[in-house]
Amino acid sequence: MIKSLGLILPALIPSWRFFSTITPSVRIEYVITQLDALTNADWQEFRPRATQLTSSAVIKRLLWNPHWNETLFLVTCAERLISAPSQHSIDEINTRLLRQLTATPRPPAPSQYLYFRLAFWERQGIELTKTIEYVSEGTPIGGAVNDL
Repeated sequence: MIKSLGLILPALIPSWRFFSTITPSVRIEYVITQLDALTNADWQEFRPRATQLTSSAVIKRLLWNPHWNETLFLVTCAERLISAPSQHSIDEINTRLLRQLTATPRPPAPSQYLYFRLAFWERQGIELTKTIEYVSEGTPIGGAVNDL
């Protein structure tokens, strides 16, 4: 029994030594606008993190959290897009963004375009610094919605 507990305890209480390096945190931001109308665009963070969680929500998330799993996959795609750019990573991010945005009660107009960008947040001393590393080309919403 003690040996089993010793095996499962590191999974329940992770160690900071698990991470070889701490890198800037990536966020995916998006905007829906007309083609090439990015000047003064109102970028929105895709799936912003909750600022507060109840104890029951934390426990529930430990046991079942498919949205967070997909968000982690998107973070992996975003990091991969910077380190080794591929169309696959771009397509995965676009597909998931479009799927969620078109499922809202007020979906975007088919004549508009979806853009996403990768914003990296890094702590420098006591300040947080945001750097934009990538801005996608526009994806037409009209044709993409029919493909989902």
